[in-house]
Amino acid sequence: MILLLRLLVNAGALLLLPKFVSGVGIDGWYTAIITAIILGILNTVIRPVVQVLALPVTVLTLGLFALVINAFFFWFVATFVDGFVVTGFWPAFWGALYMSIVSWITNALLKSS
Repeated sequence: MILLLRLLVNAGALLLLPKFVSGVGIDGWYTAIITAIILGILNTVIRPVVQVLALPVTVLTLGLFALVINAFFFWFVATFVDGFVVTGFWPAFWGALYMSIVSWITNALLKSS
């Protein structure tokens, strides 16, 4: 049940994202749910491997390279999900940062209850 609630919150956040970040567009709920599922799978399966491989660069940049990794995953999902558009690196960066903050708040609220 909590997994479904997280999915719906992330999909809702994706729908609100174009209001805050220009250069990001999403068509509707269906596209938002598909995008949230794919982002969740990538962040669960592939992101830990990429972060371990990029650990030296992440340490040299004091952790800021982790934000770049998140931006590239966000941008990557937009390349194959129809109806989800990211026009460049900076919209991907700000969109990924926005989604990270939303996910962090959601996880904190769901853990406390």
